[in-house]
Amino acid sequence: MDFTTAIGLLAGSLTTIAFLPQVIKTWKTKSTRDVSLEMFVIFCTGVFLWIVYGALIGDLPVVAANIVTLSLASTILFFKLKYR
Repeated sequence: MDFTTAIGLLAGSLTTIAFLPQVIKTWKTKSTRDVSLEMFVIFCTGVFLWIVYGALIGDLPVVAANIVTLSLASTILFFKLKYR
């Protein structure tokens, strides 16, 4: 693995992990009152497109980070719809 790929994987990991506290808080409190439904729908759509883009250009850090990000953001979106 070259240095550029390592930096990409580290950056993707950190920005992805940033969603984890929100997922945990939402799961524990079962409250999504302050979470914007519209924002998470738009965000999840954009992240999905990043996955497609990363696959098209063959960029592992882009694909990997965004798959995990989409999983976490989709969990928050699911909770938002479930705990209305």
